Amino acid sequence: MRKNSIIKFIIYGIVGLAVLGLIIQLFGNTTGFLLNILVSIIIGITIFGLIYFFILGGRNKSTDAKKYKQAVRQSKSKYSHTNQTPIIKQQQTNPLKKKSKKRPSHLRVIDGNKSKRKKAGL
Repeated sequence: MRKNSIIKFIIYGIVGLAVLGLIIQLFGNTTGFLLNILVSIIIGITIFGLIYFFILGGRNKSTDAKKYKQAVRQSKSKYSHTNQTPIIKQQQTNPLKKKSKKRPSHLRVIDGNKSKRKKAGL
């Protein structure tokens, strides 16, 4: 326990001295302080940009993104032809009636023993 509290006081002391140094620098040499901060930010952004574009930028993109882009391209190529060519519609005799194809139902009725249960219960 004693060692942990000593380390805590040392860290607080270093942080306190750093804050005191920043305040003295800010009031003593304001332009130099702001210039140092600006240069530090520019250097940080430059290093981050270099790391991001050269090291992390070379990674392969996820397969989901590749599949999505491929599907978009395929969809555009498929539907772009129908939008470009004019479609000639034939006049229908009755535009309100439309022919609809009935698909067979995927549901099926299962005959149970309901009638036997009703007879037994009555």
